Amino acid sequence: MTPKPMPRLRLQGFNNLTKTLSFNIYDICYTSTVEQQERYLCYIDEAYNAERLTDILSNVATIIGANILNVARQDYDPNGASVTLLISEEPVASKALSNSEAPGPLPETVVCHLDKSHITVHTYPESHPDNGISTFRADIDVSTCGRISPLKALNYLIHSFESDIVLMDYRVRGFTRDVTGKKHFIDHQINSIQNYLSRDTRERYQLIDVNVYQEHIFHTKMILKDFDLNNYLFSEEKHNRSPREQAEIERRVRREMAEIFYGENLSKGLRI
Repeated sequence: MTPKPMPRLRLQGFNNLTKTLSFNIYDICYTSTVEQQERYLCYIDEAYNAERLTDILSNVATIIGANILNVARQDYDPNGASVTLLISEEPVASKALSNSEAPGPLPETVVCHLDKSHITVHTYPESHPDNGISTFRADIDVSTCGRISPLKALNYLIHSFESDIVLMDYRVRGFTRDVTGKKHFIDHQINSIQNYLSRDTRERYQLIDVNVYQEHIFHTKMILKDFDLNNYLFSEEKHNRSPREQAEIERRVRREMAEIFYGENLSKGLRI
């Protein structure tokens, strides 16, 4: 259940609170041959190229009510992509300067960016030739100042990627002042990122929280509950594998997911 917002504060000026939502999103795949690994990396590069990522981040800006000031994007060789959007809470204001006001060549528009807000994504496809596991990681940051909140885009971002594991951090930094001069270090109620997750997301994932309430730091990590091997085989079906092979592949995939989720290497004898 989403907590009710705090009563609107009458501020002295601009809301100087910075709210940052950071994601690490992982997709796991089993690629049994070098050819499959190469094809998987090509698929990821095509499915999550800079143009597609720009569309996703642009939708995030719309969802949270931000205005896009600037877009920078780049595809990399051999793999991966990055996109950065500078955003503003207020509409972009343009003003034509007279020749006497302009210190140099007259620009068509002058953009004032005050919010220090941005949305970024970087992708990291990788594979290991020995165990057949390929992983795709997307790192996403949504950082806002003012009244707009990155939490509004939480569920959209999770559903925009093939998310087997999601590690999320949310932090509110700085302070703002009301008209009486009193400092406010947070302007909304929150005790967990889970408060802002949709019901279907909470039902699909196992979730763990690590929160530091007095520092306004919230951490939630999620791992899919259900496991269907067909979702983790690239360009093949599990019925083409013997029961013994299926069990071994599932063990490797589960082990990879558990190591990412718990952030440590697991001993070979540990059952996942």
